[in-house]
Amino acid sequence: MSHYIILDLEWNQNPHRRSGDDEILPFEIIEIGAVRLNDRLEIESEFDRLIRPCVYRKMHKKIYEVTHISMEELDRKGIRFRDAITQFLDWCGDDPVFCTWGSMDLTELQRNMVYHGIELPFDLPFLYYDLQKIYSLIKGERTKDSLDTAVAELHIDTVRPFHHALDDAWYTACVMQRMNFFSRSKYVSVDYYRLPEPKSEFVLHFPEYDKFVTHPYETREEALADRKLTQVVCCQCQRALRKKIRWFSSNQRFYYCLAVCPEHGYVKGKIRIKKAEDGGVFAVKTTKITDQSGIDLVISKKEDVRRKRSERAKRLKLHSLDENAAQSANQSHRSSSRRKIMDR
Repeated sequence: MSHYIILDLEWNQNPHRRSGDDEILPFEIIEIGAVRLNDRLEIESEFDRLIRPCVYRKMHKKIYEVTHISMEELDRKGIRFRDAITQFLDWCGDDPVFCTWGSMDLTELQRNMVYHGIELPFDLPFLYYDLQKIYSLIKGERTKDSLDTAVAELHIDTVRPFHHALDDAWYTACVMQRMNFFSRSKYVSVDYYRLPEPKSEFVLHFPEYDKFVTHPYETREEALADRKLTQVVCCQCQRALRKKIRWFSSNQRFYYCLAVCPEHGYVKGKIRIKKAEDGGVFAVKTTKITDQSGIDLVISKKEDVRRKRSERAKRLKLHSLDENAAQSANQSHRSSSRRKIMDR
């Protein structure tokens, strides 16, 4: 029987200028809070641990203003991260389904575990529920609401303070209970802290679209040269498709294409190039059956790219003409000066 772990973390960061530790551990966890729900979304248990930090020994001003957690309190009540994570994983039990509000918590949890030399016990791909995304899907909006906004919209009594890990996890659990979660439970998210090995890439199938996650590449160019990434497959019948508009981009991060399936119509493709945790890049490709508005959007983006390229070419041509004119003027001036000297 599945159970859900609603996780929330509080963390500190470098209160001063950047240092080498910022790259390895930009956020040091100072509190783990969680609520466990059964398969009927009933609260079974709560978990809360303060953690004594070892990297950033001074609280960032903004972090303290939000959490009101002081370094003195962490030193007095906190335990080692290794002990806290061991207790947390034991409390989670077997085969937990993790849920968070937003996409950062599980990434930072794993980053802190790796920093402390703790083996990651999570499956790959690491699937979880981003309840902030689920809430937006249920509302039919693209905006990402804050937790306190969702609490207010669902008329949940604010009987606890916000911005403590356990309390925020508890509010997140209350939102999950009230927002008709099971109507959108097919929409799992995937954490990108660990990426698949070559030939182990995976595809997630959703009702309206497919998501393909690649292994890391050294460069963006290497990623885009991989046919597994650039091939377009219908998300309904899994048929390889012919592209009507080939992959294009205006900003080197997002790429778009338009293909056609003889059975299901037009399919819109989108590739996002993202930085991999250990250097290099990886890509996330989504393919989705689209209507006329989606077709028009891709065509509009393509025309915008052409227009910008044309304008850039004109600017370069004018710049080149200006440079040539300036060079000719300089040469003419030097020739005139030499003639004047000779006349003397």
